[in-house]
Amino acid sequence: MNLDLDLLKQAERDLGLNIPYQKGTNIQVKDCWHFTTDGNSIDVIFEDDQDFQDGMNRVFVVSRDYRILILAFCLMDTHVHFILYGSYDECNAFIHKYIQQTSRYINTRHGHIRKLLNLPIHHQVIDDDFYLKTAICYVLKNPPVGGLPYSAYDYPWSSGSLYFRSKGQWNSSLWLEDLMRENLMDMDVLERRSLLKTRNVHFPDVKIIRGVICPDEYVCYKLVEDIFRTHKSFNYFMCRTKDEDVESKGGAISRLSIPIQAMRQHRDEICHELFQVATIRMLDVKQRLRLARVIRSRYNSSLKQIARLCGLLYTEVKDLV
Repeated sequence: MNLDLDLLKQAERDLGLNIPYQKGTNIQVKDCWHFTTDGNSIDVIFEDDQDFQDGMNRVFVVSRDYRILILAFCLMDTHVHFILYGSYDECNAFIHKYIQQTSRYINTRHGHIRKLLNLPIHHQVIDDDFYLKTAICYVLKNPPVGGLPYSAYDYPWSSGSLYFRSKGQWNSSLWLEDLMRENLMDMDVLERRSLLKTRNVHFPDVKIIRGVICPDEYVCYKLVEDIFRTHKSFNYFMCRTKDEDVESKGGAISRLSIPIQAMRQHRDEICHELFQVATIRMLDVKQRLRLARVIRSRYNSSLKQIARLCGLLYTEVKDLV
């Protein structure tokens, strides 16, 4: 990992890592943020594994343009989470650039023009070390809380596999099946452009596994380990962190009944049954509200999940379903 050493030293001061730990005392931190996109406002961002793989590599490519440190992140199919250190302007610019580049990718690969143009992006200020630990664990626990069949440690599209794990390995089970590693500098210019989806090929040599840049190349996982101090502390926060801990500070929480991937198939079946169409893109608002009522009746899905499935605003679903 190639780090800005001055920024790293500044982060250690701002995150209170130079202050002796005292049990029961919270340490004030600054320039730390939780950024997330609104999962209720869009049907899907990442449609398949290829989208996720390119989305992971995009984190590496875009982050190099900004003076930030990535402490934790998670890419879900309808939204993304990042815990970032740096000035607000730099962190905000990074997340907007990431979404902008993702929107261009969606247009190129799937033909959906400006799909993420008006995607709401939210942020929280993280002001003490207790909430910082809580927010990190909340982000890492998003997949199992969302009903996905992964532990927080093994979800492949996040930084969850990095912390307090075996030295020199990214221990996601998806990648352990194939231990063949490549290096970026071993590729020719065209291969690098294809992998990184950019004409800029001036990048440092990094580890690549099955076409994905290992996240330990751009996530400051050692800094996070210093924040938690011990693996016991990390496991404690992973166990105790609840949705309400973040929701109370304005976080976007999604309580899903049936996993949203399965619900999309049910939604499409209902679309065909009610309107003889294969996709919600062909439905107007009135038809989408009718679809929402049927989904609610048949599957008792959460209102936030229904809003995502039907491409509606949460307020519309809350008032009319």
